[in-house]
Amino acid sequence: MVKKRVIVEFGMGTSLQKQNYTRAACRAVENALWHNSLSIADAFGLDRSQMLIEVEVGVQQPDLVELELVRSIFPYGKVSVTSTFGGLDLPKPDGDGKTVIANAAVVVYLELESGKVLA
Repeated sequence: MVKKRVIVEFGMGTSLQKQNYTRAACRAVENALWHNSLSIADAFGLDRSQMLIEVEVGVQQPDLVELELVRSIFPYGKVSVTSTFGGLDLPKPDGDGKTVIANAAVVVYLELESGKVLA
């Protein structure tokens, strides 16, 4: 079996009022998934639980992202979530707070038989 990358999706999310890095990260992941159901496993006759899903979110304060909440967005698959420095904190014009912007990359892998062609 060979681990093959089959899907890459990107998203952006914000926390406009509460400056919540987890909420912005969740919205970025939801944005990446908005038009997808990640059912590619079905096309290969695999159970969806066999999908290996790697999520990376970028925010200015990665330690403030609750990774388990981000992971809970996915209804199936073996999901790993990491947070890294990225995104953007945009100061509000009145100087009272900031808008938190997160970026997300969602990468889906399948374990496939060696030599199996992706069509």
